Formats: sequence, structure tokens, C-alpha cells
Amino acid sequence: MLNTIIEASKNFCVHQIRLPYELHDNVTQMRTVIAYIDIQSIDGTKHRVYIGATPNFAQRISTLLLEERDSDEETLIDMTLETANLIIGSAKVLASESDSESYTMSTPYFEKIDIFDFIYDRAKVLRVEDDEMIIAIKEL
Repeated sequence: MLNTIIEASKNFCVHQIRLPYELHDNVTQMRTVIAYIDIQSIDGTKHRVYIGATPNFAQRISTLLLEERDSDEETLIDMTLETANLIIGSAKVLASESDSESYTMSTPYFEKIDIFDFIYDRAKVLRVEDDEMIIAIKEL
């Protein structure tokens, strides 16, 4: 399931951000804007998908979507929620092509602005220039 979400995240970078990206496993302890979406697989398994964006990554999205160069904290939260919704929604479409990975998704929720200190099963970090976004998943 994480692989499908990572694929959607890469598509987000290619089609929305339009800059090269790197993918790595090193979840750093830096300040991030954190949101999550709960998903339920067709087999009944539940997961929580976390999206943690550095403030500069969230600002990058705000500049793209809202054309704001200096967004306030509330806008950065909204952009992280919107990014989570776009990525997980796109992954849902990709997953629907495989009956075994189909799922339903809840609405995105804001968790906090702080270090990413959650327990998770798997995670990847997507880096665009010096900005990072953590994508992590945990079975509930």
C-alpha cells in the first residue's frame, strides 16, 4: 500500500511541483506540519497515513496553489491537509486498479507542527531541493 502512495507522491512532484525530487528513507527530526488520513482496505485492514511537510515544503505548495509567497501558519496547515488529500486520493485511484489494494479514505486531519515522532510501520521521505515531505503508514 505504501508503494502506491509513494507512486502518487512522485506523480504529485512531477505534475504539480514540476521539479526533480529524491526519495530516501532517512526520517529526520526536523519541524514539520503533520496531517493524517485514515484508510480502510477492502479486506477491512485499517491504516493511518501521515504526511509531514517541512514549513518550506508547505510554503512551496502554497505558492503553487495560492500564489502566496509568505503564508501564515494556518495556510501552511491547510496546504498540508490539501496535499495529503491530493496524494492519498490519487493513490486511491491507482489502488483501485488492483482489487487487493482498494480502500476507502477519511478526511484529512491536522495533527501538529513539531518533529515527526510517530510510531510507523514504513516511511519514505520525498525531497525537492532543500524541502522535505515525510510519508509514513501505520496499521491501526
